[in-house]
Amino acid sequence: MEVILLEKVDNLGNIGDKVKVRPGYCRNYLLPKGKAALATPENLAVFEARRAELEARQAKELAEANRRAESLSALTVTLSAKAGIEGKLYGSLGTADIAEGCTAAGVEVKRSEVRLPDGLIRSVGDHQVEIHLHSDVNVTITVSVVAEEGE
Repeated sequence: MEVILLEKVDNLGNIGDKVKVRPGYCRNYLLPKGKAALATPENLAVFEARRAELEARQAKELAEANRRAESLSALTVTLSAKAGIEGKLYGSLGTADIAEGCTAAGVEVKRSEVRLPDGLIRSVGDHQVEIHLHSDVNVTITVSVVAEEGE
């Protein structure tokens, strides 16, 4: 199935690219999210008429992502959790906890933007976490996990 990309899609292409994708990917993801249109002659003409508008919107989103990346780059998020004597957590810290910590520190971050390449955080200490703000903008922040003062 051939589609025209209306915005940049990771591992697929840039705005305006005509690509072949599986029907299910097109039907279930690209079309409902407005990321692509079927590559018909009518849609090609409509796309060419809207190209400048779509590129301006993408440039605005990229500028916003870069602005957020600058404010996140110097950020160190400190989270506290119950831990045992050896520094292992009772449970784990996931993407929702990190997103809440970033938002509490003053920079709005959604749970879906947090990437944990090594899985959930299960120990006390400093951990590097990647924040995926845009298809071209990733920033790495430091999450410092400290043991809660308990009984």
